[in-house]
Amino acid sequence: MILAACSPTATPTVTIAVETTAAPVEPAATVPPAAPPTETAPSETSAPAESTSPAAGNALRLVLAADGNEARYLVREQLANLSFPSDAVGAIGAITGMIVIAEDGALVPEESKFVVDLTTLRSDSGMRDNFIQRNTLQTNTYPTAEFAPTQAIGLPSPLPISGTVAFQLVGDLTVHGVTNQSTWEVTAEIVDGRELVGRASTSFTFDDYGMTAPRVARVLSIEETIRLEFDFHLVLEPSGSP
Repeated sequence: MILAACSPTATPTVTIAVETTAAPVEPAATVPPAAPPTETAPSETSAPAESTSPAAGNALRLVLAADGNEARYLVREQLANLSFPSDAVGAIGAITGMIVIAEDGALVPEESKFVVDLTTLRSDSGMRDNFIQRNTLQTNTYPTAEFAPTQAIGLPSPLPISGTVAFQLVGDLTVHGVTNQSTWEVTAEIVDGRELVGRASTSFTFDDYGMTAPRVARVLSIEETIRLEFDFHLVLEPSGSP
């Protein structure tokens, strides 16, 4: 090793120390927090539009008043003690019900109905009444008759404030446990835009509703057709009533 160091051909080794200084790392720029979104006053154009659909409360509910209502049957008969035919007439005052008319003038069938208590039927003969209730109407089994109107043909819409209106009321009539479509001719007077006073009428046969015409000694003959009349007094139910 000493010889190698003294040799003229040996090249001294120079070691250069290179000092590497790491460049300072600049701190990350501080990002200012995002400004909260600016609240803007709602624009008139963005407000939801009001509904223009008619409310259910806009329907007209016409209910039977406490007075002025009577249903009647009329049947042409020939009595043994008379030389000419006459009408047997029986009347009923125990009636409940209403008609509900939508804003477009159509009936609301699910809310429109009339119910008649047949057990209260009375004529000028108690014997006739007992026979009809026991044998013809069989009120022990079928104590009521019902009419559920579905259409009012010719009823003006909207209803006028006053005057006379004539229209047909079509619906389902149930008597003696049998239901058939029935059409009533109606004429009514409108009073102060709040009351309807008038008469409705229709007709059918005993056979239409599975009934047998009365056969008793004092009645020589009786027609098959039964005429019904209904004198009614309907009043407008106040808005907001159930």
